[in-house]
Amino acid sequence: MQYNPQEIEFKWQSYWDANNSFEPSDEQKKEKKYILSMFPYPSGRIHMGHVRNYCLGDAFARYFRKADFNVLHPIGWDSFGMPAENAAIKHKLHPKKWTYENIDYMRKELNSLGLSFSKTREFATSDELYTKWEQEFIIKMFESGLLYRKSTTVNWCEDCHTVLANEQVEDGCCWRCDNEIVQKDMPGYYVAITQYAQELLDDLKGLENEWPSQVLTMQENWIGRSEGLEFTLNLTLDSRYKLDKNFNNYKVFTTRPDTIYGVSYSALAPEHPIVQYMVENNLLSESKINAIKNMQKHSERDRATLPKEGVSLELDVIHPLTNEKIPVWVANFVLASYGGGAVMAVPAHDQRDFEFARQYDLPIKEVIVKEEKIGYLKEAFTEAGTLIESETFTGLKSNEAKKAIIYHFEKNSLGKKQINYKLRDWGISRQRYWGAPIPFVHCEECGLVPEKIKNLPIALPEDVEITGEGNPLDNHPTWKHCACPKCGKPAVRETDTLDTFVQSSWYFLRYATNPKSWNKEGINKADSNYWMDVDQYIGGIEHAILHLLYARFFTKALNSLGYTNSKEPFKRLLTQGMVLKDGAKMSKSKGNVVDPDLIIQKYGADTARLFMMFAAPPTKELEWNDSAVEGAFRFIKKFAERVSLVAFDNLAQIENINHESLNKDEKEARRKVYEALKKSNEVFTKTYAFNTLIASSMEAMNALQNQQNPLVWAEGYWILTNILEPIIPHLCWEISEMLFDKLNFDKPLSIKEEVFTLDTLLLAITINGKKRSEVEVSPEASKEEILASAKLKAAKWLDGNELIKEIVVPNKLVNFVIKG
Repeated sequence: MQYNPQEIEFKWQSYWDANNSFEPSDEQKKEKKYILSMFPYPSGRIHMGHVRNYCLGDAFARYFRKADFNVLHPIGWDSFGMPAENAAIKHKLHPKKWTYENIDYMRKELNSLGLSFSKTREFATSDELYTKWEQEFIIKMFESGLLYRKSTTVNWCEDCHTVLANEQVEDGCCWRCDNEIVQKDMPGYYVAITQYAQELLDDLKGLENEWPSQVLTMQENWIGRSEGLEFTLNLTLDSRYKLDKNFNNYKVFTTRPDTIYGVSYSALAPEHPIVQYMVENNLLSESKINAIKNMQKHSERDRATLPKEGVSLELDVIHPLTNEKIPVWVANFVLASYGGGAVMAVPAHDQRDFEFARQYDLPIKEVIVKEEKIGYLKEAFTEAGTLIESETFTGLKSNEAKKAIIYHFEKNSLGKKQINYKLRDWGISRQRYWGAPIPFVHCEECGLVPEKIKNLPIALPEDVEITGEGNPLDNHPTWKHCACPKCGKPAVRETDTLDTFVQSSWYFLRYATNPKSWNKEGINKADSNYWMDVDQYIGGIEHAILHLLYARFFTKALNSLGYTNSKEPFKRLLTQGMVLKDGAKMSKSKGNVVDPDLIIQKYGADTARLFMMFAAPPTKELEWNDSAVEGAFRFIKKFAERVSLVAFDNLAQIENINHESLNKDEKEARRKVYEALKKSNEVFTKTYAFNTLIASSMEAMNALQNQQNPLVWAEGYWILTNILEPIIPHLCWEISEMLFDKLNFDKPLSIKEEVFTLDTLLLAITINGKKRSEVEVSPEASKEEILASAKLKAAKWLDGNELIKEIVVPNKLVNFVIKG
């Protein structure tokens, strides 16, 4: 058979399309598999990262279809977001036109890879129908108290005219445009993800061994549960007067109440209300105010890597147990989002506090020791130990002291035991056009009012001009003016749109709903009961925190609201590595981009797919290699051409080969073929090591070429076309049709254990660990018989030397240790 990839691939892609080959059954009687790769942003062209991601997902989907599962394998488009507005400004195009033209182009590119997606379940998150149901969920969250509006200090980018999450601020600049961010007080909408913090943390345990441990650790750290003591530090009278009597005290939280007698200063976050008040009212010197403003420009994540920096606020608080005065500072390492934005600082027993105290010459008081007091500390002693100089708690061990001190604070109404989380409520407001409108109305009479469900969707107006200046929805002459849904009086629509993470936080539940009911409901609970949870989710490690955390939260919230019985969206997670070229991530600026379209045109989609699955384990980085692509093409070409060696009269001949009548090479070929089949089952259900499956298939082909039995060739192709179909589907369908009328795809293949029974074993012979020869023995041979045969084969290395030791490693080798 001559291999013509373009002809074969066009034929089968047309066949699959015409026959709706990959639509899941509506009957929901079979066991199901829901295979999902993270959907793409329609940027205009697919890249090699897309190819790797979707080829991996497609391999799973095809494998489980052949294993007789009802498979849901959908695709869609994460289509809202800032890039569309930037493109609109640059190219003088409407964001909608740019987005949907890109979707059309990228759909053709993905189709050219032969990906087995469901066509009927495709959607874009910017579709008005998707927005309709999303807006309903937002309203229901608001009504249940899970969504609220408040004013807070935010990171604001003047260039993008939008709020940025802390994670989107890099070195004090916007992650998109690199413009310096400013702090701005703005009202916004927040989802109370913190209500689910403990559940999000607890349910990670159920994902162990199914998700990468690295991802679980990252989520656990991001949620950041800690137990400790919360108490009040009262300002001195002088300090209260300095603050115009607007503040009397503030709360602090510590996970180390056992160190409370070592407090030598307190530190506030740059965004703390006391600090903000002092800056706004010029209660500090100009240099101090400028230093504080500079701290505020950096995100919390960036501050963690910056040198410690602080400013004395010229205030004091009273130690709650000793009544000593404690100076108050502002410090860049204190986070406004954690523990109220204030800390008690214990330099002797916290390394961060220690470094700050050394830098600013603040007192360091040792109150916990391992054996005896050190005196001058070179670094903080952060371990548990025994308390000293701690009044009645002196002599207690750290763990005992923590409990005793918390009890003392609670008994005397000084403070309380507290559980805190680093996780903050999720700000979902964005000041941009190309996003889902937040479905609320501002009424002078009624306040904030959700739109009526029957009026949804609140769709974007299309007659806008995107200039990059301000929010087009806010500037639109008519769109925002409406009647109050409650009282009917003139009101104004909310002009903020939703963070695009909202769309990607429930799209998997939308796919699970039968498209026949999409117009009447966002999520069908019965469909969700059948399809959810996603059995295999595939995507990049860069989504380990935000997307996966928000998707987990949204699933739990929608469960609470009665939309789904699912509580965790993704059973198993595979995080694929990046595709590199010349050791670097592919990018236009580096000039190292490989165009998938050109590879497909030159070699065919099957070659691109095979290379992506073979070049590296899926979780590792993949280095692009032109010669390896050529090698993948050569293997596929050989696989096509060797079809001519297959001959049989009927399928019964293939199924009833008499193994005992075969010669040694024929038996070895069968063994290698069935080893590949075993490997296939292992790879798809346990290891994900597709490169080893392909290597096993190549070994099987080599073994087949060492024999001439046409029935063994026929059985080999019966099995190899089946196990390689998830990877190189076009050629496998062509061969299967030509040889077997596609019958070998109809049911799972069974392992024939007889092929693994060996007539002889080939053992390596090593002398002092160095391989010298091989010996063929019976599998039933005793140790003595093996050694006798091996000595004969190795006689020329053993003669004249003293034999010190004889070692037989069963089924592998014989080693002789000699002294010569």
